[in-house]
Amino acid sequence: MEEVMIRLRMSASDAHYGGGLVDGAKMLALFGDVATELLIRHDGDEGLFRAYEQVDFLAPVYAGDFIEVVGRIIKVGTTSRKMEFEARKVIIPRYDISDSACDVLATPIVVCKAIGTCIVPKDKIRKGNN
Repeated sequence: MEEVMIRLRMSASDAHYGGGLVDGAKMLALFGDVATELLIRHDGDEGLFRAYEQVDFLAPVYAGDFIEVVGRIIKVGTTSRKMEFEARKVIIPRYDISDSACDVLATPIVVCKAIGTCIVPKDKIRKGNN
């Protein structure tokens, strides 16, 4: 199946807790963005996120981190699309060196994984991929 990827930097406005910690809900919002693109590519419609059946928060995310989010459809039903998602930290700030220093991680850190299901109503499916 096709994979979709987005990469972005967590900003100070994404930090929700002390120490610049980003709320885990931000990762779920990014998974939703990836799911939307997957549905558009697969069905020609944005569809609707139905439910998560599994979410695992594995490592903290901080303002200044670059996060790469990937997703893929792993099962196609008549109107349902089961997807798996993974968010990885790929660049971290190095405030211990200077206020603008960053390191690209040789091995990305998986910060969150999830499995969820989206629905595309039958009358909205515009592509014959099901």
